[in-house]
Amino acid sequence: MATVVLQVPDESLVSKVKNACKMLVGVTSVRVQKSTPKVDDITKTAHYKEAMDNVKNGRVFHANSVDDMFKQILG
Repeated sequence: MATVVLQVPDESLVSKVKNACKMLVGVTSVRVQKSTPKVDDITKTAHYKEAMDNVKNGRVFHANSVDDMFKQILG
């Protein structure tokens, strides 16, 4: 099975494109997936905020070397 990805910048056209694709012979399913907006500022991401919360609350570990890091991880 092959997958075709279409990018439709105008949200008002998505349903029309979806309906047109359904009319094509051999198309078994059409799925719409909204893209996540690109974040230019990493400080606005959820992962960054979670990491900073971990630092603020002392949920961090320090290692003196790679060997020390693996010793802490693996026990």
